[in-house]
Amino acid sequence: MFKSKKSSDDVTIDEPISSSLGLLLLRLVVGGMMLPHGIHKILSGIGGITGMLTANGLPSVLAYGVYVGEVTAPILLILGVFTRLSSLVLAFTMAMAIYLAHRSDVFSLGEHGQWAVETPMMYLLLALVISLLGPGNFALGKKTGILG
Repeated sequence: MFKSKKSSDDVTIDEPISSSLGLLLLRLVVGGMMLPHGIHKILSGIGGITGMLTANGLPSVLAYGVYVGEVTAPILLILGVFTRLSSLVLAFTMAMAIYLAHRSDVFSLGEHGQWAVETPMMYLLLALVISLLGPGNFALGKKTGILG
């Protein structure tokens, strides 16, 4: 039972276990598959991102945002803490990746016939789905209602 912020009425959130498991799986997959990208950037640096930013007239300091978008946000998604916010951060990170690194490929196909921006667009859209649906019942932030 959760208390409604508008009144003292009890609000029951009755989510089927299959929906909660689906949201957990979605969070684990998106966060778990993005996190290695961030770890790679921790280990090898963000020089490539800095170069893309400056080539597009953006301040190079923004490159450090990749650590938030590819390390912090995926960890929070996996845990189910600040889920909506962290998924929006991840979606923004992917939008920037598409803009900076793949914008010339938006209307082209890859070597095997797939959409050339399929993977970053998939991350972006799945992160938006998570932001709309929330964390589900299997999330650390679910108990307070604030962190979900």
